[in-house]
Amino acid sequence: MGAFENGIGKLFTDPDPDNARAFFRKKSREMKSKVMTVKEAVEKFVHDGEYLAIGGFGANRIPTAVCHEILRQGRKNMGFAGHTATHDFEILAAGKIFDRLDASYVVGLEARGLSPNARNYLQSGEVDVTEWSNYGLAARFRAAGMGVSFVPIRTTLGTETCKYGAGKIITCPFTGEPYLAVPALYPDVAAIHVHACDIYGNSQIKGISISDLDVARAAKRLIITTERIIHSDEIRREPNQTAIPYYLVDAVCEVPYGSYPGNMAYEYFSDEEHLREWMKVEKDPDAFKKFLDKNIYNCKSHFDYISINGGMEKMMKLRQKELLILAQEI
Repeated sequence: MGAFENGIGKLFTDPDPDNARAFFRKKSREMKSKVMTVKEAVEKFVHDGEYLAIGGFGANRIPTAVCHEILRQGRKNMGFAGHTATHDFEILAAGKIFDRLDASYVVGLEARGLSPNARNYLQSGEVDVTEWSNYGLAARFRAAGMGVSFVPIRTTLGTETCKYGAGKIITCPFTGEPYLAVPALYPDVAAIHVHACDIYGNSQIKGISISDLDVARAAKRLIITTERIIHSDEIRREPNQTAIPYYLVDAVCEVPYGSYPGNMAYEYFSDEEHLREWMKVEKDPDAFKKFLDKNIYNCKSHFDYISINGGMEKMMKLRQKELLILAQEI
């Protein structure tokens, strides 16, 4: 495979499952209430210099409230897994939260365009970047969830993405064919937004789950934000709907409309007007600073943020839009 035999990108995390197990072995599995505010969860579980993963897919089901609180508390020098990251990446880049990045999909907000500020930050030289494909990064979470140091994949072999990644080419012992070994990724902390959970953290997700189930198993500490807290009896009635079990969870934060301005399948549509406003104001650094002060730094919580951007009237319109789209799909 020549120069592509080993990727030249940096490996930002330890892939050793035995070292990860040493941490997980001490993690409490007590079935107790983990309910707290987002502010309390970030204070307790998110620290400077650690490695962060964010759940969701694109602007869908992202834990916006946690991203905002990380900025408010001024976290710095973190590593970040940019896996299908759009508005969450835009937020974290605005606060220069991370200086190490495993990138598969970042900067772009899909059909909405590219985030000017996020692009400038990545091109500033302040961030070390290692490249992966979407599947490659997903496979890294899968390896960690499986408790192994790597998994073999076939994608990106012979590409620039492979070259600038941190994988290694290996030979299959059965067929002699080449595979790319991608190392396990154990985040220090992850945040995932769900549709419902109980006070212990047993979580239900409707619609696409992307890599969140593997992220939940890979993360050393896990913050769950939820549209609603439901009684454990409801969880027990449909145990097959539990996507993330309680023993993986460290914090439960009830945040209705917690993905706003992203969308939440079956709950509410994204606020495209506000997302366009983000993109537009980023072009002017002074205006963008004022925008961040108004929408994040001067807000005490996600509820303040919602209030200054249309409040419940706006949320109900977004809910009605989502329900109308669902009705048209039936």
